[in-house]
Amino acid sequence: MDFINLILNLAALLLWLSWRWLRVDPVGSGTPATLAGTLRRAEPSRLRGWHLLACMAVLLALRALIYTWIGPSVVWTPTLRLGAIRIPFRSDVATLTLLYSLLSFVLTLGAFYLCLLLLSLFDSRSADGEPLRKIIRIHLGWVDRWPWPLKLILPLLLVLTSWSAASLLFDHLKMIPPPKSGLHRLEQGVVLGLSFYLWAKYFIVAVLSLYLLSSYVYLGNQTFWNLVAVTGRNLLLPLRPIPLQLGKLDFAPILGIGLILIGAFYAERGLVVLYARLPIR
Repeated sequence: MDFINLILNLAALLLWLSWRWLRVDPVGSGTPATLAGTLRRAEPSRLRGWHLLACMAVLLALRALIYTWIGPSVVWTPTLRLGAIRIPFRSDVATLTLLYSLLSFVLTLGAFYLCLLLLSLFDSRSADGEPLRKIIRIHLGWVDRWPWPLKLILPLLLVLTSWSAASLLFDHLKMIPPPKSGLHRLEQGVVLGLSFYLWAKYFIVAVLSLYLLSSYVYLGNQTFWNLVAVTGRNLLLPLRPIPLQLGKLDFAPILGIGLILIGAFYAERGLVVLYARLPIR
């Protein structure tokens, strides 16, 4: 069920991205600000942005009903994994499965934008003119032009703000122990905000794996692989002083992947312990 939930989250994410792209599609735009804007489709497009958002909403609501129907029979407990804590939801209560469906997608959406933010941090100059970089700027908007310290702290601030509101709801539903004070709630938000950065391990490992593959197999000169090469080299900059090359073999990506996985594992364990010890006196 968790795997099915992940697939449906990715499907909802694709609908969200399609909606975002439809808003800036130069072929579908009615304002010919560029040469592409002067092009017209042979037939008028019947797809509207609200159609995609409606499909996404139906998907999230429909899967919640399916979870309520199937969950109890397969003894499945929907669980929202927030790094330092895990929040279980009753699968036999429709309102709770609907809440889980929504929050699970929001978490996936947040992880996706975290990846875009990392790309913006590592490739803000070298890939500025590439089509994929333009797509990143479309999704990040004016945040892409922020200084790197603000970009780096933005996820923490967003999670802290979101937890301040969400914890009130979870407390009302008796899903988590109530915080002992406002400061305790703030400390929880900070720890969960730090935990959110650990989602980046999947992105970094994927980039380094693709970088390792492209280092030994020529996959063409496409924009995607150029971006992978630039991002991979930037991610491995801290390891550059260490001699990790043996002839034509470069062990830096392998070491980088290992360090990320080990570091994320122990960081998550440390944050779990820290969260359990809150409030800090």
